[in-house]
Amino acid sequence: MVDTALMGHLDSPVYLGAVGIGGTIFSFLYWSMGFLRMGTTGLAAQAYGQKDQQQLARILIHAAFVALASSLLFILFQIPINNFALGFFPAEQELLEKTSTYFYVRIWAAPATIGLYALNGWFLGMQNARIPLIITLIANLGNIILSYLFVRIYGWGIAGVASATAIAQYLGLGTALVLMYIHYKKDWVMPSRAYLTDLGALKKFLFVNGDIFIRTVCLIFVFAFFTVKSTTFGTAVLAANQVLRQFLDMMAYGVDGFAFAAESLVGRYFGEKKQEKLNQALRLLFIWGVGLGALFSMLFWILGNNFLSFFTNQEEVIEIAKVYLPWQYLLPLVASIAFMLDGAYLGATASRPMRNMMLLSTFGVFLPAWYLGEETLGNHALWLAIFLFMLVRAISLGVVTGKYLRIENS
Repeated sequence: MVDTALMGHLDSPVYLGAVGIGGTIFSFLYWSMGFLRMGTTGLAAQAYGQKDQQQLARILIHAAFVALASSLLFILFQIPINNFALGFFPAEQELLEKTSTYFYVRIWAAPATIGLYALNGWFLGMQNARIPLIITLIANLGNIILSYLFVRIYGWGIAGVASATAIAQYLGLGTALVLMYIHYKKDWVMPSRAYLTDLGALKKFLFVNGDIFIRTVCLIFVFAFFTVKSTTFGTAVLAANQVLRQFLDMMAYGVDGFAFAAESLVGRYFGEKKQEKLNQALRLLFIWGVGLGALFSMLFWILGNNFLSFFTNQEEVIEIAKVYLPWQYLLPLVASIAFMLDGAYLGATASRPMRNMMLLSTFGVFLPAWYLGEETLGNHALWLAIFLFMLVRAISLGVVTGKYLRIENS
């Protein structure tokens, strides 16, 4: 959001567009590894409920190994990755050049970014939301300060926000490692080599994370497709959609606090086999999570124009964004339900229905909605497709909760 606001107050919508495209590429790269955060939370929470210290250590070591290996591959193949990704965006040359600048700086944060997925997932599984909060505060405050310094003071432009983001991620990783050593050094039980390489445990880790990977790739695909198609309407519309995406992200990260709590608590009560506690937690979490989504809808309805002015001072972009602003009044209402259900299913490690419902929402709803409305609705078709995508996710996961959120032998 800070990157968007800083770029939105420069002298061209090209900067906003570059952050939008660059962010989309990194969503594909980094958030495709987001299963390390989500899968680790559910597995660790269940091990925590069973009080299995060796299993907790094994889960973190497996996740850390995957994080390190994948991040090194991203750095090694950064040039072909960037060239391949830019081939999907039918944008002007200046926009693509600035996107490349952003990419080649920020890619060096891969080990920190993906490593934090594994660590934060493990902390949440340990029922510890305080450490991820501290990590997030330090990393994001560092990002804000460095972004302002590099862009407004030193005039580095697009390279400035990318540099700030990269440095801030390593600041967050360092914080995570220090806090982990302080809080968990006494309880750490190093598993034996045979325990670490147990095929049954490794199969479960890969199976759960494989389904989550497919689910996450579908989610990333939807928003990448959204950005690609935004470029076909011109740089100004792309910039307006990038600004409006911040509304959705703002709501998502707020509601995700309760979705993460759902992962942690559902996993714990599955491990402890306490159905009554699970039901009570779900009721409270849905009241708070969906209530917060409704609050965001009201906030965007009342203060939407003020938010637009915060993100950019370019009148053309603001006027275009106002046309599509009403979608932001509706999206939080349905998206918050989908996010909360995602959290509950992740805690229960019920990854297969999540994968199946995401495939349905992506290929059975989102893409048909876009292609059917493209000619007549234009950019509205993109926002309609996103809305229907969220709605079907919520409905499809909701109708099968009785089957997957019930503990056997509780």
